[in-house]
Amino acid sequence: MPHPLDEFPIHQAPLSMGDVVSSDRNAYDRCYFNAHGRTGEPFLVTGLGIYPNLGVIDAYATVRVGDRQVTVRAADALDGHDRLHPAVGPFRLEIIDPLERLRFTCDGDDHGVGFDLTWQASFPAVDEEPHRWRSGRRVILDAQRFAQMGSWEGELRVDGTTHAVTPDRWLGSRDRSWGIRPVGEPEPPGRNADEPIEGFWWLYVPLRFDDFAIVVIVQEDPDGHRVLNDAVRVWPADSGRRPEQLGWPRVEVHYRSGTREPTGATIHLTEADGTPLTLEVESRGFVALNAGTGYGGDPTWAHGSWRGRDWVEGVDLDLNAPEVAGMIPFGLLDHVARATLDGQEGWGLFEHGTFGRHDPSNFADYGSVAP
Repeated sequence: MPHPLDEFPIHQAPLSMGDVVSSDRNAYDRCYFNAHGRTGEPFLVTGLGIYPNLGVIDAYATVRVGDRQVTVRAADALDGHDRLHPAVGPFRLEIIDPLERLRFTCDGDDHGVGFDLTWQASFPAVDEEPHRWRSGRRVILDAQRFAQMGSWEGELRVDGTTHAVTPDRWLGSRDRSWGIRPVGEPEPPGRNADEPIEGFWWLYVPLRFDDFAIVVIVQEDPDGHRVLNDAVRVWPADSGRRPEQLGWPRVEVHYRSGTREPTGATIHLTEADGTPLTLEVESRGFVALNAGTGYGGDPTWAHGSWRGRDWVEGVDLDLNAPEVAGMIPFGLLDHVARATLDGQEGWGLFEHGTFGRHDPSNFADYGSVAP
């Protein structure tokens, strides 16, 4: 059947807009947001995704307060959903002005989290480098993303407490990504059961300063070979300046002794004329992405999984509980970040995760930690 989007001249292939070009089960299209008042709590991480070949739409919102992560998440069959007005369970996303202004609402208060938040872009959205990653000979991730820094206005409700969200204090970053990545129910491991991944190292740092934004993204193999490498400075729209490439970032992550939990990082960047830039980043608190949000390593739910129609669930986790604390090192941590560059103070996201072998960090195996 035709899809309502077929009315618009936006086709990229001889298919209905209800279909995707790839038949890969892992096709996805989703958005991610975070919101913070320049402190580690409350810290909101939220998003919505569509998985066309799995026939699923889902969304989640996680808030960290103290040592708790409170989550509401929802999923449904994708059939008949209006993709111009994405909605699932208590979540609604309204595109007010594309690439500029959005409204995201969640009426999940019965499950601990609710909000009515409007996003205003502070800098132009910027394309990241295409992301392609293989496991053996198979391409398991082939995605495109854009990133953007902005501010929030509205209210955030957690366990009956309402937090006023004002754009002078509440900042955040967002990204949109689409393509192929592992989603839904686990696939049979096949050869990977005998030859599992040796290690994983990831860094994603979108930041805003008064006069510019910075986006750094790096992924490395266990031997330090870079799968993905991108560093740009984004100028205000009215400057007329295109994004400025900042060379090959050299990264020193600072870990808490005896762990792989980062406290910050020093990132060395380079302007086109060779001028060095030193970006210092410090954590102001984190959300564990594998503790309720559905990202990789979450034992209770994965994005794109079939949970039946009209599924809504709340989760309240104590990050100090042994069963939770034990899994946190094996997923990504999204930190509220305070940063400095050339005497300017900035704020944003410091996302990092490493497990298994990573030679540049002197991590020999899954049991290795910082001295």
